[in-house]
Amino acid sequence: MMKSKKFWALLLALAMVLSLAACGGKDASSDKSGDAGPSAAAPEDQTSGGAGDEQKDSDSDLAYVQNKGTLVVGMTDFAPMDYRDANGNWIGFDADMASAFAESLGVKVEFQEITWDYKVMELDAKSIDCVWNGMTLNDEVKAAMDTGNAYCLNAQVLVVPADKAADFESLTSLEGLNVAVESGSAGEDAAEALGASTTAVAKQADALMEVSAGTADAAVIDLLMAGAMIGEGTNYANLTYTVNLNTAQGLESEEYGVGFRKGSDLVAAWNDFWSAAIVDGSVLETGTTYGVQESLILE
Repeated sequence: MMKSKKFWALLLALAMVLSLAACGGKDASSDKSGDAGPSAAAPEDQTSGGAGDEQKDSDSDLAYVQNKGTLVVGMTDFAPMDYRDANGNWIGFDADMASAFAESLGVKVEFQEITWDYKVMELDAKSIDCVWNGMTLNDEVKAAMDTGNAYCLNAQVLVVPADKAADFESLTSLEGLNVAVESGSAGEDAAEALGASTTAVAKQADALMEVSAGTADAAVIDLLMAGAMIGEGTNYANLTYTVNLNTAQGLESEEYGVGFRKGSDLVAAWNDFWSAAIVDGSVLETGTTYGVQESLILE
């Protein structure tokens, strides 16, 4: 009986020890969890903060451009704004000012020739960072992009064979005419508004080729381009321009602007750059180089 009592006493003691050990383990685990709470929260906060910073950078076009080191400019061959020199380098009023803007951001400029109809798609896909190509600020453009302040005035004009110019001078309608236009351009809109049957081509320069070859009765292009590319001393000495389509429609002159992605902080950077370039005289100097000084908006 004594042995039995001793056995049960030992068994009870052992049970108490195991119970205390279990309780101690639970408390230790709770303490560890409590200590880990703040230290675990800190990395989580840091991760969250880092993601926030990363998100902030991803929302900034300026940071994006500066991080990759290039400003990719979407444009077309459009003298005197963008065209290649004898060495194949892009020059022109827009090209030169785009290079200066890129320099002000601390990056290199890269020119990418685009199909004009796809300019918004290229911009949103980040294939390009801006559209800078004598772009008319119409409602469609303003709905699809954020744009900088207008920098140049323009109009749409009818280009015809010089020996037939007298037949077109008094026109107020383009009905019955086959008119070559750049697809997706302000010239296409103007020609169609005046009743023309239009032949869409990839570039305004191609529209001139259609008239010169006799495959179109006329073309509608930007006044600034007409002044640089047709008439005496050009490759299209046999062409001239007559009707101002803005006047024919009772519209004011068009305005050119640079387009950026919606919400882009490059817009503010561009406006600051342009204001400074007007003050230091570089806008007027560059405009005079390419013969567009009379069309510049210097305010």
